[in-house]
Amino acid sequence: MEVLKFAIVGCGRIAQRHAKHIKNTQGSELVAVCDIVSEKADKLGTEYNARIFYTIETLLEDKTIDIVSICSPNGLHAEHSILSLKAGKHVLCEKPMAISVYDCGEMIKTAEKANKRLFVIKQNRYNPPVNAIKNAIDTGKLGKINSVQLSCFWNRNEDYYKNSWKGTKDLDGGTLYTQFSHFVDLLYYLVGDVKEAKAFGGNYCHEGITEFEDTGVVILKFHNNAIGTINYTVNSYGGNMEGSLTLFGDKGTVKIGGQYLNELEYQKIENFSIDNLPVGNTANNYGQYQGSMSNHDMVYENVVDVLLNGGQITTNMFEGLKTVEIIDKIYNEIEKNG
Repeated sequence: MEVLKFAIVGCGRIAQRHAKHIKNTQGSELVAVCDIVSEKADKLGTEYNARIFYTIETLLEDKTIDIVSICSPNGLHAEHSILSLKAGKHVLCEKPMAISVYDCGEMIKTAEKANKRLFVIKQNRYNPPVNAIKNAIDTGKLGKINSVQLSCFWNRNEDYYKNSWKGTKDLDGGTLYTQFSHFVDLLYYLVGDVKEAKAFGGNYCHEGITEFEDTGVVILKFHNNAIGTINYTVNSYGGNMEGSLTLFGDKGTVKIGGQYLNELEYQKIENFSIDNLPVGNTANNYGQYQGSMSNHDMVYENVVDVLLNGGQITTNMFEGLKTVEIIDKIYNEIEKNG
């Protein structure tokens, strides 16, 4: 069987998860890792018996690499993706695709020009309740979606941001990019594209810790005339509280809840019921806090299926751009109202 040879750029926390899933996915092999912090590259490379590089430029000279998984800080996603695509590699980019709309456009143009695939990770789409509700919407079970409410109540304490690129405007980009871009993606995935946003934000508990808001309230108007709200914060006292999404259609109401959109909490649908949901994966666990549901295994299975079997891509680069466009609209509003 043909095997895709992967490289990882950026050997921080999330890279561990990528390395594990590359190893466990049939048709993929981790052959190289790269980080400018040599200890991080050495540790991951040694653990997975992969070649070790300390600059992306030298890594990309390796002709055996088929695809590069970009796990570097948010603000470097565009630069690292573009370099990899220009070097003739496919790219799998961690969320967010980039932290500016312009950069996303440049990434897409480069991928098209190089005739290479640019995959963007949106693992929450694989959460069982999300999957089931997407199918219910697509088959008309909920009727027309009229309004939506997204709540993101998490905790990120001072330790999370300490000695890190997280919390900086240039490399992190903001709370919606690092913590909640998956949730914003689900608004686009389930409801559609956003026409207009109104928003307020503030930095209440992270002054001197982050260079941006820790809390925001948002009103959205979608192109299909649905309206919606987002309430988000990383100030939930002592730990993550919930990540929930409630959809109001003219034939049904559903709520996905739990800490990270992992439970179907409520459903009332005309002549229909969502039953026997499979149990999803656990959350990404980072010690003191948890992230989103860990579905990177399915992401890698899809990448292999697309590149080796001509399968259908689950999240393409244009959808990655859409999430960034929506967040950009919100941040322009927060800046304006600041």
